[in-house]
Amino acid sequence: MSSVRGRFRTRDVVDLLKISRRQLQYWAQTGLVEPSAKSPGGHSRYSFEDLVALKAAKRLIDSGVSVQRIRASIGALRKLLPTVKRPLAELVLVATGDVVLAFREGTAFDAISGQEWVFEVAKFRREVEAWRRSVATMPQIRKVQPSERSVHDRTA
Repeated sequence: MSSVRGRFRTRDVVDLLKISRRQLQYWAQTGLVEPSAKSPGGHSRYSFEDLVALKAAKRLIDSGVSVQRIRASIGALRKLLPTVKRPLAELVLVATGDVVLAFREGTAFDAISGQEWVFEVAKFRREVEAWRRSVATMPQIRKVQPSERSVHDRTA
């Protein structure tokens, strides 16, 4: 590893995350994930926290989330959670279709709208068990075998 004082060079990041140098530069230029430091010569230097943010961004993109949606999610999360400075590194983000969910302190919420996603597994389990009981008490309808069909049914 060619890190200087705990920082990773661009080539290290490209190698670790399997992304292109151009992609990394684009993400930095557009503010998706910027390096936390520069060398005296002006070269980007990335911290471990930067690597976590970059890995999170890459996973979201690989899941089909656009860079624009990720950027919008980051902006909204900074407004919703002012103490969170780097949402990609500090929060767990998950893509579910075109929705990015953020997890914090046991709560899941839409990263853009802030709407809480509540899914109580225990309550759902009770609903499934109640459904099973209701189905078990229903009269069973016997399936008619092909050999039992009338001649009329077979010619129709």
